[in-house]
Amino acid sequence: MPEISNRAVAMPESPIRKLVPLADAAKRRGVKVYHLNIGQPDLATPQQGLDALRNIDRKVLEYSPSDGYRSLREKLVGYYDQYQIKLTPEDIIITTGGSEAVLFAFMSCLNPGDEIIVPEPAYANYMAFAISAGAVIRTVSTSIEEGFALPKVERFEELINERTRGILICNPNNPTGYLYTRKEMNRIRDMVKKYDLFLFSDEVYREFIYTGSPYISACHLEGIEQNVVLIDSVSKRYSECGIRIGALITKNKVLRDAVMKFCQARLSPPLIGQIVAEASIDAPRSYMIHTYDEYIERRNCLIDGLNKIPGVYSPIPMGAFYTVARLPVDDSDRFCAWCLSEFSYEGETVMLAPASGFYTDPSKGRNEVRIAYVLNKHDLRRALYILGRALEAYPGRTE
Repeated sequence: MPEISNRAVAMPESPIRKLVPLADAAKRRGVKVYHLNIGQPDLATPQQGLDALRNIDRKVLEYSPSDGYRSLREKLVGYYDQYQIKLTPEDIIITTGGSEAVLFAFMSCLNPGDEIIVPEPAYANYMAFAISAGAVIRTVSTSIEEGFALPKVERFEELINERTRGILICNPNNPTGYLYTRKEMNRIRDMVKKYDLFLFSDEVYREFIYTGSPYISACHLEGIEQNVVLIDSVSKRYSECGIRIGALITKNKVLRDAVMKFCQARLSPPLIGQIVAEASIDAPRSYMIHTYDEYIERRNCLIDGLNKIPGVYSPIPMGAFYTVARLPVDDSDRFCAWCLSEFSYEGETVMLAPASGFYTDPSKGRNEVRIAYVLNKHDLRRALYILGRALEAYPGRTE
C-alpha cells in the first residue's frame, strides 16, 4: 500500500471539528448537544443577501473573474472606507473564504522552510496552511493570566533569523478575543519595518469590539504599506459562513500579481457567494447594531457564568465572539471527549474545543478550552449549567 505524504501526516486535526464524530454519536443516542466549539453564528443573514440569493435569474451560472467581480470589490472599497482603510478595487482580491486568502498569502510570500512568527494560542488552521506551503510556524506564547496580551518585542526578536519572513496576527483575536492596542500595533509595525517582514493581519472580527479602545488595522500603520497583507471574510459579520467569500488585500503590486497566479489556477471564487456578499453589504446599520448588541449581551452572560463555576476562569474578551477559559481538569482533550461520549445531564451535554489544538506545543493548553458564544442567551445559560454539572462529575477534576 503506498504511503501518504509527510505533509499529510504533519497536517493537524482541527480542534474545532475533530470531535464531531463523538457529537454525532451522542445525537444518535438522543442527547442534545450545545455547540460551543465552532464560530458559526446563529443570527440571521441580512435579508438583502437572502433576497439576492432567492432572486437569481441567470440562465448560466458562469465562472467569475479570478479576482472576483469588480462590482463586489468596488462596494468593498466603500465598506473599508468607513474604517479609514483607503483602498482601490485593484487592492482587493476575492477569495474562497478567508481561509483561501491565508493559504494564497503563504504560498505567495513564503518559500519551503521559511518561518513566520505567530502569537499563540492561535487559530488552528494557520498551522495547517503553513504546512501546506511548506513553511514553519514559530510561536510566542501569551498567557491567560495576562489576558493574552502581546508579548514583549524581545520575545519576537529572539525568534527572528535569516529564514523569518513575516509576523501573523489575528485582531480581534480568535481564539482568545483579545484586541491589540495602538501601542502593541505600533510595536509590531516597528519590527516589521526593522526586519523588512510581511505582516499578515487577519481582521475578520473588526465589527465585534467591546471596548472604548479603537480598532487599529494593519492598514492604518504608516511606513509598512508594502508589507501588509490583510485577510478578511464576510462569514462572521453577516452570518454567512457557508457562502465562502473572503478577501486578500494588499497594496503590494508584485505580491498581488503573484497571488493572482494562484487565483487563476483555481479559476474563480464562488459565483453565488459573491452575489450574496455584494447584496449583504447593503444591510442597514440597524442590522449591525442588533448583531453587536446581541454579542455584547452573550459575552457578558458567558463570562459571568463561567467565572461563577468553581475552578473556572476566563478573562473578559474585548473582541470577536470567543474566549479561552481555564478549567479544573487534568486534560481538556479528554474532558471534551468525555462530555460527548460518557456524560449527559437530563439528556443534554456540551461540545467545547480543546485549547491544546491552538498551540504548536501539544503540552500547552491542556486545561483550557475555547468557547464560542454564538448561542442565544437562554441556550448559553443552559450550556453553562450543564458544563458546571459536567465538571462536578468528571473523574479527572483537579481541584
